[in-house]
Amino acid sequence: MEKNKILIVDGMALLFRAFFATAMSGYYMVNSKGVPTNAIHGFVKHLFTAVNTHQPTHVICCWDMGSVTYRNEIFSDYKANRGEPPVELIPQFDLVKEVVDELNIPNIGLAGYEADDCIGTLTKELSLESEVMILTGDQDILQLLDKNVTVALLKKGYGNYAIYDESVFFEEKGIRPKQMVDLKALMGDTSDNYPGVKGIGEKTALRLLQTHETIEGILDNLPVLTKGQRQKIESDLEMLHLSRKLAAIHCEVDVCCSLEDAILNINQERMLAKFKELELRNLDNILK
Repeated sequence: MEKNKILIVDGMALLFRAFFATAMSGYYMVNSKGVPTNAIHGFVKHLFTAVNTHQPTHVICCWDMGSVTYRNEIFSDYKANRGEPPVELIPQFDLVKEVVDELNIPNIGLAGYEADDCIGTLTKELSLESEVMILTGDQDILQLLDKNVTVALLKKGYGNYAIYDESVFFEEKGIRPKQMVDLKALMGDTSDNYPGVKGIGEKTALRLLQTHETIEGILDNLPVLTKGQRQKIESDLEMLHLSRKLAAIHCEVDVCCSLEDAILNINQERMLAKFKELELRNLDNILK
């Protein structure tokens, strides 16, 4: 029997990418009710392009639920570098979930956690019996690569993906996906606004992990590190451990989605009625 193929979609990654693709030129596709729809329109195109390309049997969509999560509680500067979302995007957050509902696709999210944590939890559970492909633009998700788990990273335009499995990741980085958490703990993450160990960049971090496997391995072997590396790590030890907690996707979140609920079963009438209500044009023949 063929395995189920489950597409888990990082909803926010698609929505933001779609929004900024047209917002840069000031094109918000405002409908007759005065509601901008550019992000929703692009989201739908990204979603259906992926469905047509990868032919999943099941689809689930995961979302951030507000900007504050448990990571802000352990490090108040987490993502503090990000401004408020653009005013034209705000009404599209709820509307896009309505569209996903009308497509018969489950919307999954939990206050206090990021979409990544929901994706990680569902992937861990569902990949035991099924093939899972995660659709996102966020490289952090690559730490979830495993047996039965691939990641399709969105590239520019529609239908362009960098497809990763464990071996592609190892070929590119020289470490295993699970080591990515320790990599980010060492080098920090400017987009999520945590520093890691000051003065240690990606090249050094990769070399240390290729030699010593884990942060524990590195700390056990401090005497063989260069003097500079040793000093940097010793003076930033607390931030190293904190950055690891921030970098790790939490795969034990209280969310679930049954295979039955996730079966891809789109009712064309309901879909087209929703597109018409929002005045989303040129999407009628989007499902191949």
